[in-house]
Amino acid sequence: MSNAGPDFDSPHPRPSRKRRASAVALAVVAAGALLGWGAYATLGGPEDGGPGRGKSTAPSGRTAPSDGTSANGGIGAGAHSGSGSGPGSASGSAEASLKGKVVVIDPGHNPANHRHTAEINRKVDIGTNRKECDTTGTSTNSGYSEAAFTLDVAHRLRALLQQRGATVKLTQDGDRPYGPCVDERARIGNAAHADAVVSIHADGSGSGNRGYHVILPGEVRSGGADTRAIVGPSRELGRLVSADFGRATGTAPSNYIGDGDGIVTRKDLGGLNLSTVPKVFIECGNMRDTKDAALLTSGAWRQKAAQGISEGIVSFLRG
Repeated sequence: MSNAGPDFDSPHPRPSRKRRASAVALAVVAAGALLGWGAYATLGGPEDGGPGRGKSTAPSGRTAPSDGTSANGGIGAGAHSGSGSGPGSASGSAEASLKGKVVVIDPGHNPANHRHTAEINRKVDIGTNRKECDTTGTSTNSGYSEAAFTLDVAHRLRALLQQRGATVKLTQDGDRPYGPCVDERARIGNAAHADAVVSIHADGSGSGNRGYHVILPGEVRSGGADTRAIVGPSRELGRLVSADFGRATGTAPSNYIGDGDGIVTRKDLGGLNLSTVPKVFIECGNMRDTKDAALLTSGAWRQKAAQGISEGIVSFLRG
């Protein structure tokens, strides 16, 4: 938005020469199999974006996420789902479950917004004033769009949260012609009675401006907007998401906004103004900076981004 080894049996009588020969043959076959498996595990397939991996397309023309995430947002075979605290892991426990919690993920913009300029330019009421329904978002210099980025991270984040038992809803899944408008995005979270809402974005600032920042709702009481009840919990949600995002991705808070901590408060965003449930935005990096863009276009890094956001949400929901 511009905006360990096997046990050994006890010794047996010395085998015949024929049995010894058979044992040697079996050992050779086993060694060959182990060597073959080792080569497969080492060489495997090319890394995300590396030689030999083409860009696959999911149904409805969407680009399928890489690095083990299926097109419908599930974690595929071989994907790393975090620090081992999810269901099925040795450290998984009932207290780690988010059963009964509702999280709404709001992937910023829409891949098809650019084909519906009249609709997205229509003004809607955001409480303090009227503002455009939505925008097309930004993109990297090579053309990777913010809308594609946000949807990919949203799919990865959904899978991680569902593994923890949460009910997860998306405001859009590339399944509508445009939008939704910013006021409808807020209503979706409100209607779901969400325990937390996170809107995912990437910035479009100038080259050299790097890092992520989290946007909190300011105190607004105007028109249909009244954020007084959510300012406090949203601040806590934003603080946790910011800290865990930085840890998971190894990136620093914005060097151009947020006074060094990457946390800012705004009163001009309809998605925050009209929310009645805890909600924050996260700008995951600057698509117009080549170094940040190299991260944002990496599937492996996007998985880290989803992991960081997930950890922040989990910490918030568990209190």
